[in-house]
Amino acid sequence: MQDMIDGRCGWCGTDGLYVKYHDEEWGRPVTDDGKLFEFLVLESAQAGLSWITILRKREGYRKAFCNFDAGKVARMTDDDVERLMHFDGIVKNRLKIKATITNARLFLAVQEEFGSFRDYTLSFFPGGKPITNHFRSLNEIPASSPESDAMSRDMKKRGFKFFGPTICYAHLQASGFVNDHLTGCICRNGQ
Repeated sequence: MQDMIDGRCGWCGTDGLYVKYHDEEWGRPVTDDGKLFEFLVLESAQAGLSWITILRKREGYRKAFCNFDAGKVARMTDDDVERLMHFDGIVKNRLKIKATITNARLFLAVQEEFGSFRDYTLSFFPGGKPITNHFRSLNEIPASSPESDAMSRDMKKRGFKFFGPTICYAHLQASGFVNDHLTGCICRNGQ
């Protein structure tokens, strides 16, 4: 994979949806817990799949999971799981669907304990601040970090599912807790 394509991080290639996601969302700091829950749902759905697969199903996930309203998702039942197993807009994986509901309940518990999921996330970072890396090539970007390892470990203890260190790191990148835009990327300084 090329490091840079058209002045952007090469991982997004030239697919219009991927380029838009790279330019407008990836690595931009997210302060809204609703958006953080959306990324948590999407990232955990991605486990074992490519991100573009989930990105293409994002609207399906939005419809299936109450516009990413954690409170509503937390109240979903086994009947909802059965209904979603026949819903065409998402990955039909019973364990992942159930995990989304469980994760919503745990997300709400974390919010109550820490004040916000953002504050919880920042508690794993030195000085409680996001990290900006200075990578020049894609092969320098790690699959996980000490922060994602610690956060993932804590989330596992709390009962979160489908959120190991690699998925957690992808979540931190997507939501701007880690800025991994390559140093030559056009989105690098516009954050």
